[in-house]
Amino acid sequence: MRFVWAVVAFVIAAAMIGAGIAQRTVFQGPSETTKAVQTEGASAYTLIDGSVLTSVPGAQTLRVEGDGAVFLSYGRTADLKAWLADVDYTAVTVNGEGEVQTADQAPTVTPASAATTGGRSPIDNDLWLDEFEQTGSLSTTLQLPSDMSVLVASDGTAPAPANVSVTWPIDDSTPWAGPLIVGGGIALLAGIVLYLLGIRHVRRSRRPRRKGLPLPVTEPISIAESDAAAKGVVSESPSRRSSGSRGRRALVAVPALGVSVALLAGCSADAWPQFAASETPTPTPTVVVPEGQFPPAVTEAQAKRIVSRVSSTVASADAALDQNAAAQRLSGPALAERATNYTLRAALPDRPALPAIPSEPVQITLPQTTGSWPRSLMTVVESADAATPTTTIMMMTQETPWDDYKASYVGNLEASTNLPELAAPYVGATQVPPDSSFLTLAPEKVAAAYADIINNGENSASAPLFDTGNDLLLSAIQDNKTKRTDELNQTGAGTAEISFAASAGPATPIALATLDTGAIVAVNVYESDTAKPTNADAVIKLDNNPAVKALTGVDQSATGFTTTYSDQVFFYVPSQGSDDKIRLLGYRSSLLEAKVSP
Repeated sequence: MRFVWAVVAFVIAAAMIGAGIAQRTVFQGPSETTKAVQTEGASAYTLIDGSVLTSVPGAQTLRVEGDGAVFLSYGRTADLKAWLADVDYTAVTVNGEGEVQTADQAPTVTPASAATTGGRSPIDNDLWLDEFEQTGSLSTTLQLPSDMSVLVASDGTAPAPANVSVTWPIDDSTPWAGPLIVGGGIALLAGIVLYLLGIRHVRRSRRPRRKGLPLPVTEPISIAESDAAAKGVVSESPSRRSSGSRGRRALVAVPALGVSVALLAGCSADAWPQFAASETPTPTPTVVVPEGQFPPAVTEAQAKRIVSRVSSTVASADAALDQNAAAQRLSGPALAERATNYTLRAALPDRPALPAIPSEPVQITLPQTTGSWPRSLMTVVESADAATPTTTIMMMTQETPWDDYKASYVGNLEASTNLPELAAPYVGATQVPPDSSFLTLAPEKVAAAYADIINNGENSASAPLFDTGNDLLLSAIQDNKTKRTDELNQTGAGTAEISFAASAGPATPIALATLDTGAIVAVNVYESDTAKPTNADAVIKLDNNPAVKALTGVDQSATGFTTTYSDQVFFYVPSQGSDDKIRLLGYRSSLLEAKVSP
């Protein structure tokens, strides 16, 4: 019977080990699947739609081959289509059967200037979430959702690479191969043990058996045998020979175990079932995004790259005193103050440069939620320079899909400034219209109201709306008025007078909503002082004011001079009905222009 069970164990072992090996060999499917994208290579751009990338689950590995430069970027499908709206491009999609198809797309809007002059480089565009460049071929692995697409190009002028493929991994794991092989090895070992026990049983059953009582008659011991024992002559015992053979038979089980170990050596982790218990996620506060709200204009990673590019471009422009270079990343009041500073530094070697725009670390990112243009972005960046620690707040705007983000407002936050609670970067904030009635003061009225406080102080009708007691800019403006008045009295006492006036600047305010339905509002305010002689024989000299002299080109005037400063001011404006007051968050004040009074 032992032999029967041994045979059964051998059959089970063979079946299990064979099935396990078959799962890892002949029955194992492919580990990946690939779809080729073959274009005619006529257009400068190829747009691979998100429907192609998600037609098979899993990460997407893109391989692009071309003759020269190979460029690949990805971003939101709507943003990429907006950027390509003024040029011809090849659109890659999938049909209802999941097959890849291509189609030529014609421009849908009037071409931008760069497109009409022979191409537009896709490199370092602010719309891309990420980009890659290689020569000849490029391969990268992504995991994009259906609302994102991939742009393939060369340099924006030459045809885009024609050979593109997308590969997805396929789950070819065999979780029961390992258990089958192990189980088969155990069955094989059991069969061998049963077989050896059967052989042992058969051999024992063939031995001669002794009879019981009566006992044999006692015989006298032979003297010859006694003498032989005394001389050390011992006859060989049959039992000793049989014990050696049992030891050798016991070793027969070792190769069976070795076979199982050898089979398992080629099995990876995917040959075993995964029973690891998943950890229970820790509950986190739920962020409720209003229904129908657009996604944020940029991601946090995008914002960091944009800030870095702004910082690098402005630093180069500052070093070269190049206003055109600065205009690539600055606009509005931020560009105007730089242009004046470049003029002064060119004329006055000891004139200090404006504070540099730091590139990192970006502490706060607040993008506008929108699907159109222009779109805005607010960032707060700390200076990495320990010698001049500053915290810079910026409002940036991208006017069209073909423009870079440009900083139009740049200011410094005071160390004691407490920003209101803001939405997370992945949620974003709505842009408050300039004429909004949901704030204590519409954004378009904030600059004029603040200018009136500068002019009239506590007598201004707008003073009760503002937290003037903690406003450092107001105190700085008052100190400057006192200083300018004292300087004029020292040089022209009784022969000249000075007057001051503030007004709203020409720049459009930018306002982004806070979580408490208030808003951070950036505005532009002009401060002017006019020095005039009080009699016909007097003149105003600029002996102690080289900056005004450099800007006007004269050193004295019988009609006087008007000097204008530009203030870029950031306020927190609470919602309508709130008991809070409008409070200053940060500012930058700099000389803007000087001219001879008429």
